[in-house]
Amino acid sequence: MRHPVLLLAVLSLFISAPVYAGHHEAGESGAKSAATETNGGSKGEGTHSQGRSAPARNGESSPTPVGSAMPAKSMKEFLKQPQAATYQAPETFKVRFETTKGDFVIQVTRAWAPNGVDRFYNLTRLGYWDDVAFFRVIDGFMIQFGIHGDPSVMRHWKQANFIDDPVTQSNSRGYLSFAKTSQPNSRTTQLFINLGDNSRLDKGGFAPFAQVIQGMDIVDQIYKVGEGAPSGPGPSQRRIQLSGNDYLKKNFPKIDYINRAWFTE
Repeated sequence: MRHPVLLLAVLSLFISAPVYAGHHEAGESGAKSAATETNGGSKGEGTHSQGRSAPARNGESSPTPVGSAMPAKSMKEFLKQPQAATYQAPETFKVRFETTKGDFVIQVTRAWAPNGVDRFYNLTRLGYWDDVAFFRVIDGFMIQFGIHGDPSVMRHWKQANFIDDPVTQSNSRGYLSFAKTSQPNSRTTQLFINLGDNSRLDKGGFAPFAQVIQGMDIVDQIYKVGEGAPSGPGPSQRRIQLSGNDYLKKNFPKIDYINRAWFTE
């Protein structure tokens, strides 16, 4: 017989909601849901080291570098333009996440889930992950993140859906997938890291696109805030979207954050 808490988490995955995953509040969905995003499909290649120019699109010369190398005002403006986040990702690349618990590195493989990888690549090159909270962390299950801490940025991504990918890998420990609702093509910016064998999620359309290759011990230390409100003691996704990190820091001071993330060799 399945553990009742785990069964609830699995079932809540398929409760439909307009946008984001993880809870049963109005406007949100249950335990393992996802966000929505737009498909990144323009052609272009480029280097991945921090501070280097972003890849060109459609034969154009490389634009001004984005991310932490950009002035804060310019970076914020780029972050509010999901319609411009259309660079095609390299076939494989690595990203280092610096968090409040330490660093971990993931390896991304475009062939696993091309649309998901393109979205992740564009978010990373824009510096989207800076100060983003791990807002839903369930021991032995998963770590969810991806709601931007600045509501003025998040409102531009809430409906920036992108097209689903076929599931080619399994949601095994250390693999990353985009969260989604029960609706097709509902992914946006939310991701989760599997903390255990969650292969039961494969048939739900959760397509892994990357794997933690270094620092899984750090991932395991991320603060277990639990399931989100109202089903559990954790934060409300709706309130994060409305009030950002101010809400989290006031009400959930132990939550861990991504300080920054960058492409690495």
